Amino acid sequence: MQIIVLGSAAGGGFPQWNCNCSNCQGVRNGTMKTSPRTQSSIAVSDNGTDWVLCNASPDICHQIAATPELIKQDVLRGTSIGSIILTDSQIDHCTGLLNLREGCPHQVWCTPEVHEDLTTGFPIFTMLSHWNGGLQHHAIRPENRFSVAVCPNLTFTAIPLLSNAPPYSKYRGKPLPGHNIALFIEDTKTGTSLLYAPGLGEPDDELLKWLHKADCLLIDGTLWQDNELATTGVGRNTGKDMGHLALAEEQGLIALLSSLPAKRKILIHINNTNPILNESSAERQALTQQNIEVSRDGMRIEL
Repeated sequence: MQIIVLGSAAGGGFPQWNCNCSNCQGVRNGTMKTSPRTQSSIAVSDNGTDWVLCNASPDICHQIAATPELIKQDVLRGTSIGSIILTDSQIDHCTGLLNLREGCPHQVWCTPEVHEDLTTGFPIFTMLSHWNGGLQHHAIRPENRFSVAVCPNLTFTAIPLLSNAPPYSKYRGKPLPGHNIALFIEDTKTGTSLLYAPGLGEPDDELLKWLHKADCLLIDGTLWQDNELATTGVGRNTGKDMGHLALAEEQGLIALLSSLPAKRKILIHINNTNPILNESSAERQALTQQNIEVSRDGMRIEL
């Protein structure tokens, strides 16, 4: 299995366009050891030629341009992306579908709950139906394994996450099980596996079983502290309000990851305020001591 991190930041990217926090200033003026990041999405493949896009970031066009593997060289118009899987209906994970309209129809896999959000509150499926067949929906049922034609050696299992629905959704504050999922992706030829969970809010017993099973974890690293937005002065929401489990809390993500046997533990969907973006910070060194990696745009992982 081959994995490319197309984008590793949370909503707004890094630096965020309207933010002057110390991190965003540091990356703009070059005084901080770090690198810019686009909004989170990954691509996976079983052969290095055909790819499945997992989440469609608003930055998808820039991400494709920076990723030669996704550009089909031998056709006048085309792409190496054969299917798209959405883990939720958050703006930063599905707005990129609008930018892919010239390539419609696209085969899009998502849960019924995500499909409902994307045909009502944010009706991307409806809008894009006017472009050459639009988005062809394939329903994901939690705990059911499925595969996509373009990468037949990969199987996907949707694991419901305890998180939240988007702010525009009528289910905000009262999400249904299908509003947020992790993907357990297994290569049936090699037996290797990835758990991709960019929207992890709170681990439950069911998710823990899958976390212990995966060879590689690509997990939500949005915030260092739950009240980070308030302490940096850029907002009032906590991580829990937004549906994210902070890294450094007593029962936080570092403690969880440290207890897991995965060979690689990698953070993705990192907010612009998070001190781990500074490669020289004490927080980054704390992660390194626990063998926890921080993803970057263009990172390639082979399992």
